[in-house]
Amino acid sequence: MRDTGGAPGRGPNQSGGTVPLWYAGVAVPEHAPLAGSARADVCVVGAGIAGLTTAYLLARAGRSVIVLDEKPIAGGESGRTSAHLSSAIDDRFTRIERLHGEDAARLHTASHAAAIDLIESICAEEAIDCGFKRIDGTLFLGDGQPLELLNEEFAAARRANVPGVSRVDCAPSAGVPERPCLRFPNQGRFHPLKYLVGLAGALERLGVRIHCGDRVVDLSGNGPVEARLSSGSSVTAAWGVAATNVPSPINNWTGIYTKLAPYRTYVTAFEVLPGAVADALCWDMLDPYHYVRIEPGRPRDLLIVGGEDHKTGQPGDERLHRFERLERWAREWFPAAGEMAFRWSGQVSEPADGVAFIGRVPTRKHDACFVITGDSGMGLTHGSLGAMLVSDLILGRENPWAGLYDPARKPTGAAAEFLRENLNAAAQLSDHLTPGELSSAEDVPAGEGALVREGLRKLAVYRDADGSLHKRSATCPHLGCVVQWNPVERSWDCPCHGSRFDAHGRLITGPAIDDLNEA
Repeated sequence: MRDTGGAPGRGPNQSGGTVPLWYAGVAVPEHAPLAGSARADVCVVGAGIAGLTTAYLLARAGRSVIVLDEKPIAGGESGRTSAHLSSAIDDRFTRIERLHGEDAARLHTASHAAAIDLIESICAEEAIDCGFKRIDGTLFLGDGQPLELLNEEFAAARRANVPGVSRVDCAPSAGVPERPCLRFPNQGRFHPLKYLVGLAGALERLGVRIHCGDRVVDLSGNGPVEARLSSGSSVTAAWGVAATNVPSPINNWTGIYTKLAPYRTYVTAFEVLPGAVADALCWDMLDPYHYVRIEPGRPRDLLIVGGEDHKTGQPGDERLHRFERLERWAREWFPAAGEMAFRWSGQVSEPADGVAFIGRVPTRKHDACFVITGDSGMGLTHGSLGAMLVSDLILGRENPWAGLYDPARKPTGAAAEFLRENLNAAAQLSDHLTPGELSSAEDVPAGEGALVREGLRKLAVYRDADGSLHKRSATCPHLGCVVQWNPVERSWDCPCHGSRFDAHGRLITGPAIDDLNEA
């Protein structure tokens, strides 16, 4: 089973120690850091699906674009996805309708459907061989859930004008639980890393400059915009786009991070014989829910099963148990599942009201800056539709989704959830008052990390495989919460707003923009 690789907390895609299946046999091209200063019409921060798609659409419209990222292409969460392409809302049509109304639910599903169409058209236009295929999606009840839940979701999906949605007594193919479910036709799947590598090649043919390996520490301005990098290099542009999983490096703009809750999600992949499990997207209605799809292969397919989400830095129990629970669930519902070949985890940003934040940054000092964040577990379609929306705004075109995704909106319909998540974040500050997990740094096992108190300070201590100790302050440089050790990805994770650092304290993802301080 492929599980860990590379430096501590830094697997091939730089966001963790585990290796997602997408990296098996796929070479990611290298791009040198920016040297000195540069100018362009648009500066895009983020080389995942949101950033590369934004660059592609703007370059096709004749704009000069520079893409910046500290990590390689897809080195963030785009490389840690389960790669569902769906217009069936993860947060459910009933919830979006309750919080935003029927019109908003219709816009929501239409925008995600348009994102799948865009991916399909780019694959055709640029001849990207990434296994894109249209398949059905199937939503089914979890154990013990009443039929009424499914019927309510069906009615809400019909009101949202979901094309072809139907209620069936059981899924029409082998391997899917035999119980009432909803069928959503014309969904999709693909190999995300092959797609993004192909998209990067198309960008270079269009003259887009991609620079990786240097951290953007600030993106600001109301025209022109300046992106400053940790090395001292900079980009000046008419517009700037922060296309990141969290609103970094612009966390001081509007407090968008307070309207997002970071969650870890877990993914496993089992070998199965071709045809043993339906080639479809599947989800149950539990909370947290499970999601399933097939990745075709030779000589065996891979059954991808994910779920068991929890707040980042707040697992509640040993995180390795999440994989065990996923395996039990997978083998119960899909007896054809063979050997587990891969396991990994990723991070999703859950907006308080279930809708991403995409559009112009709502402050006059930065009104030439745009943001795409808050994937709500649908990062591939959110990133693609976000690119469409932001590109339209930059090009001066109207977009029917602008009001729905407006970053300036307040989550009034979800005030209780907003308050609960922020109270949860504030409660984590009490960790400064608790003892360390171990009494001494000398007790930290090789290859592991633990919190150790030294006087008034808490330290994040990691011991290398060779026995060397690495000590950092355990205080997250964003807002001062105490980070927690993540043994799955071998990283330090902030339980407040989801910033993550590798075992040696180097920043993996924001909203923090700095490494953990030296001890």
